[in-house]
Amino acid sequence: MPSSSEMMSKEDEMLKELKRIRELLEPKPSPPPTPPKGLRKEFLDFISKYKVLGLAVAFILGIYLGALVQALVSDLIMPIIQLVMPGIQWELIEVGPFRVGHFIGALITFLIVAFVIFIIVKMTKRWGIE
Repeated sequence: MPSSSEMMSKEDEMLKELKRIRELLEPKPSPPPTPPKGLRKEFLDFISKYKVLGLAVAFILGIYLGALVQALVSDLIMPIIQLVMPGIQWELIEVGPFRVGHFIGALITFLIVAFVIFIIVKMTKRWGIE
């Protein structure tokens, strides 16, 4: 029967070997990518890394989509509201110095624009466009 000191030394050896195996199995951190050299290469890296062209296209399309929805609201939906309230110039309603009617019109426009954008986003997600 081995003595307790012999067992401890065997256990210590096993622990050392297990630690060494663990160190060998741990993934080594990869070195950071070297930055491109030259102004042109840095610029192209910037364009591709931050997807600047995609952002620019999205911004431009967003501007025109907003204009389209604004036209929908002001040219098609707001006249329907005017038909429901004939003879009332609700945009001219004032309470003291406050143009309450204009604010209500802007609020209605915002809600309609937000709803139309919501519907467009919902449809594009259904089609698989992110």
